[in-house]
Amino acid sequence: MESMIKKTCEDFVDVLASKAPVPGGGGAAALGGAIGMALSNMVGNLTVGKKKYVDVEPEVKDLIAKGDSVIKQLNILVDKDAEEFEPLSKAYGLPKDTPEQAKFKEETLEACSKNACGVPMEIMRKSYEGIKIHQRMGEIGTLIAISDVGCGVAFLKAALISAQLNVIININTIKDQDFVANVKNEMKQLLDDGIRIADETLANVISKLNK
Repeated sequence: MESMIKKTCEDFVDVLASKAPVPGGGGAAALGGAIGMALSNMVGNLTVGKKKYVDVEPEVKDLIAKGDSVIKQLNILVDKDAEEFEPLSKAYGLPKDTPEQAKFKEETLEACSKNACGVPMEIMRKSYEGIKIHQRMGEIGTLIAISDVGCGVAFLKAALISAQLNVIININTIKDQDFVANVKNEMKQLLDDGIRIADETLANVISKLNK
């Protein structure tokens, strides 16, 4: 499968707008999250080397390193989302004319749906991780670029919510209720805590901008 993340920005948007099955909301969420994380790293890189922030420089460098990891993993998830959707889309087209075919289709859809919801769950985890990094960067990063912390955390909040929607659409077809319950519990915690921290971070940024 052709890599989505290696497309130009223009080509990615064009294929996203088309009727092509991939990329979709999951890939867009991962890319949006990576962009948001990059904004925090930009603030960090503008902070490093400034005398005013020498006391926090080691921590800022650590945040940048963690941010680099989040960016790389979200970029991988752009393509991973497309890879996991392909077998699911094929499973929907399987015949079910005989009891054997119907059973095979049901089992295949179950397995593919579980795999497909794994990617947006990981996007949620990485988005949450990125939001936490923004929270601290908003507290210690340079004020000359503090607005970019706000922009970045807004991207990651959107990625978190968007990935959640992609989880829900997949678990709706899963019959394994223990699996569904576990996914829903983690999803709710990531969403509730992530949105709260993102909103607090954004409020902190706005407060600093208005001083």
